[in-house]
Amino acid sequence: MKFPGFVNLLLLLSLFVLSSCATASFSRYKGVGRIKTYHIESSDLPASFDGFRMAFATDFHYESRFSHKRLHSMADALRSLDADVLLLGGDYRGRNGGNVDELFYALKTVETPYGTYAVMGNHEHGENDSLVRKAMAETGVKLLEHATDTLWSGEDFILITGIRNPFDLGRNGMSPTLSLKPEDFVVMLTHTPDYVEDTDISNTDLALAGHTHGGQISLFNRWTPAKFSKYGNRFLTGKKYNSSGIPVIISNGLGTSRRDIRLFTPSEVVLVILKVKK
Repeated sequence: MKFPGFVNLLLLLSLFVLSSCATASFSRYKGVGRIKTYHIESSDLPASFDGFRMAFATDFHYESRFSHKRLHSMADALRSLDADVLLLGGDYRGRNGGNVDELFYALKTVETPYGTYAVMGNHEHGENDSLVRKAMAETGVKLLEHATDTLWSGEDFILITGIRNPFDLGRNGMSPTLSLKPEDFVVMLTHTPDYVEDTDISNTDLALAGHTHGGQISLFNRWTPAKFSKYGNRFLTGKKYNSSGIPVIISNGLGTSRRDIRLFTPSEVVLVILKVKK
């Protein structure tokens, strides 16, 4: 995260003074500032998936501000969502390292009927990439890299698509959703929300992303000195839409990057409840 030069020592001191109250937890789970719930309605959703619950967690950066002492509380928070599937959005290991085996074995305790699906983030490279892949394989996490999997309920189904390295558009600029049918209900996992604007993601009904951390420091969810997106604050946090009107939910995530500070950007896990549009 790069902060412009005008963020001087006085501002930084003020941020540290304010951060203790500005990031106070709204949840009862230590290290999870809040649980944010979204209701998504779609006429493409099959009736048997009405009320389907998707838990989404991203940007762990384990260990950063999200440390070992908060790990099991995070798992408790995710279990409390009573989700049907757990989705993971990338950036699993912190900049100073972190035992990703610990992270994924904690996530393994979040048992859901449809299991756990994941994509990689921009921090998954080199050793981090190898360690995360190994931990995923050992704990049964299904990594989707420009691939789609089907969740069945009787004869009905929805699709989960994961994007491989959404920053490399030369290799990954064609969305796998283009080969899917418009009438199918498709959830896309992508680390950065920029992908939904950079690329034609036709046939996607909902995208889930992280990467922005909500800015880590933000005023009114509109301004932040940190620039995680080429689109400025357009995809900073919350439920947004790309130019084609496709919704994308951007999570603040759990960990921190570069500086272990949050101000008015509580860490979070997300619950998405799907509803059939009448």
